[in-house]
Amino acid sequence: MLRHQPPYQQSTSICYWMLAAFLIVLWFAGGASRADVGGQAVTRATAWTLIIIYILGTTHFDWRRVAPVAIFLSITILVVAVQLVPLPPSLWTVLPGRALFMKAAEITGQPLSWRPLSVSPSATMNALHSMVVPMVTLLLAANLTRGQHWKIVTFVLGLVTAGCLVGVLQFSGARVDNPLLNDLPNIVSGNFANRNHFALFVSIGCLFLPAWVFRDRRDLIRRSMIGALLLIFFVLTIFATGSRMGTLVAVIAMALSFMIVRHDAVVVLRSLPRIAAMSIAASVTAAFISAVALSISLGRAKSIGRAFELEVSEDLRARALPFVLDAISRYFPVGSGFGTFDPIYRILEPDTLLQPAYFNRAHNDWFELVLDGGILSVALLAGAILWWLLASFRCWFAYDQVLPRLASSIILLVSVASLTDYPARTPMIMALLVLAGIWLAGMQNTLKTPTDATSAK
Repeated sequence: MLRHQPPYQQSTSICYWMLAAFLIVLWFAGGASRADVGGQAVTRATAWTLIIIYILGTTHFDWRRVAPVAIFLSITILVVAVQLVPLPPSLWTVLPGRALFMKAAEITGQPLSWRPLSVSPSATMNALHSMVVPMVTLLLAANLTRGQHWKIVTFVLGLVTAGCLVGVLQFSGARVDNPLLNDLPNIVSGNFANRNHFALFVSIGCLFLPAWVFRDRRDLIRRSMIGALLLIFFVLTIFATGSRMGTLVAVIAMALSFMIVRHDAVVVLRSLPRIAAMSIAASVTAAFISAVALSISLGRAKSIGRAFELEVSEDLRARALPFVLDAISRYFPVGSGFGTFDPIYRILEPDTLLQPAYFNRAHNDWFELVLDGGILSVALLAGAILWWLLASFRCWFAYDQVLPRLASSIILLVSVASLTDYPARTPMIMALLVLAGIWLAGMQNTLKTPTDATSAK
């Protein structure tokens, strides 16, 4: 029990169980990005509660183990907070993109008072409040041992599987109504409000599977069978979502996953008789190809069908892109404020794109971040990309760095998915990104703790 453990072990145990509980809450309530859904209140209240418990119940925090992630997260919070600081009229009126608001104030007879940089302070305040999710994930995960980090990988695999089961119910026609999300009927989106975000989540599960299989060679046969079945299940679920980007991300994830464990796979296959090794490889490949082919032939692979049915020129996202770029140029270099895309787009939206559907995001989070934060967002993104490239280069060319390679791949998948959507704005993906950053930052021996050293003896 926890009371019989040394202080350090007790602290890591508390953090592990709190992080596991938080991930469960995120699974239920953290699959949407809109500020007005009930899940936001649940996830943020849980996060603040865990922070209080963390302060009262833990005695250790080694920030050096998570320094790159902690620094990046702190700067991001600071940049968002600065946008809420009131500015004098003499300064605010010279900021780019504010002329329309000045005219509105003149027409309505309102005085030019002190105003924050953000054109929608309430939206930016919501963005600031959302940062509590990555913050508590960082605090809890920083104290975990390497073994506990691997348990989190297994735990996330379980959550992905549970999400796929929900997706199966949705695909069967059952109405799965989550009051904490703004999910749509007749859409396979699992525990997310957006099918693209759900497909990315399942793709991360595809990424984890081979690493989980080869993690424990003592139980390799059973794990291999489970892993093969889950991989087929995950891929068919992604096809059923109808997400074209999700299908692309899944292909990238599977390619990366086998690259990550290629050394372990070769060692294991060489240890088996050639006939057995060839039979295992052929059976898994045949089962996978057969399942995918059957799904396509029966018309169940909606994402494949959508790739051929919908032209890019007809896609609203593509047609709205010029106006997104126009907004960026209008508000650069200071930005319009984090979370302000909706009011900004409504100002610039042409009559030809008016429709009943709600276009609340740029559907290219790279561009939207530049619109939100201007030159500061560009600097943050450039710094994060440079760090990711350097850390990824080191871990991919080093020996026995499976967890950091998984982390590097997660960040790549989210980055690719963000070209057509905004997955990193959902609390669940936020938490996974922070975990990936910690795993990548702890590449060499930084995730080894006294607890690991003791257990290894």
